[in-house]
Amino acid sequence: MALIETVNISQNYDGREVVKNINLKVDRSEILTLIGPTGAGKTTLMRILDLLEPPYSGKLFFDGVDVTTPGANQLEARRRMSYVQQRPLVFTMNVYDNIACGLRWRHMKPAIIKRKTEEALELLGMADYRDRAAKTLSGGETQRVAIARALVTEPEVLLLDEPTANMDPVSTAKIEEVLAHIINERKTTIIMTTHNMSQGQRMASRLGVLINGELLQTGSINDIFNQPLNREVAEFVGVENIIKGVVEQRDNELARIAINGERISAITNFAVGEAVYVLIRPETVVFSLSGEAGSARNVFKCKVNKINTVGSTVRIEVACGFPLLGVITTQAAQDLNLSIGKDVYVSFKATAIHVIKRWH
Repeated sequence: MALIETVNISQNYDGREVVKNINLKVDRSEILTLIGPTGAGKTTLMRILDLLEPPYSGKLFFDGVDVTTPGANQLEARRRMSYVQQRPLVFTMNVYDNIACGLRWRHMKPAIIKRKTEEALELLGMADYRDRAAKTLSGGETQRVAIARALVTEPEVLLLDEPTANMDPVSTAKIEEVLAHIINERKTTIIMTTHNMSQGQRMASRLGVLINGELLQTGSINDIFNQPLNREVAEFVGVENIIKGVVEQRDNELARIAINGERISAITNFAVGEAVYVLIRPETVVFSLSGEAGSARNVFKCKVNKINTVGSTVRIEVACGFPLLGVITTQAAQDLNLSIGKDVYVSFKATAIHVIKRWH
């Protein structure tokens, strides 16, 4: 049985539906990361999960118990959860007392409060701040206090809304280290949101993509980034080659897809005649001057349209009868001596392509 389950959860603000029919199950000790653009509804969903606001419609279950409406069940569930907001508030007291307050509200013994608070201070690297007025802290320091305050009660479920949004890289690395520790040691169930795609990949055991209030896909990191279910997810996770085509021929799972007079070979179960999108990650495109492609089934002679150096990589846009983007290292680009208008061969394997249904 899932620890948390939502059934057709929706939220409506002034007639505007900001969360739409969310069906989600989160198991014990799971780390679920919700990714999506600003305004996708991530914070609203987190507030519903933490029982801070009731949904407009749908049901929410915690440990198999319906906690959709206020009552004793909600109170019991909330005591087993902690929530760190994207812009957390601290009380007008010092750092130590801010962290200890949750334990005091639970009427724990002073010795236990002292031990747990000291441990949380050490864990978050805030021991030297214990006597500082919390209101004087920077945004990143405030976030660390809020996380310490959430962890000190040892919740079963930790909800984190953009937990490192206000932090520098060093502080971000520290928070990720702390979260990794509690994941390993306490087996805490964590649901977090982030705009940071790489952080989502590092921290999650499962990802969910929330766009325009809809949970469009959940799955492993490989599922989301290499096998997106639709164009919206593909675009969000950075699949920049999204090419319209029609399945022309099938030989078992190997298909030929017609694209602007060219043919791309791909592994797919779509039937002949179906309109599809062909998704090709730029990093899987191989460039050469000779056309030798090894085992790759797809080889095209193209013309270079644009070259853009970004850090240690070079983004190369070519025309092959269809537009295609590839990414290679600066050294590889220098070896190829590419320039605008120059002919170049590109190749990519049939197994590197993901094919989805064309919805529009």
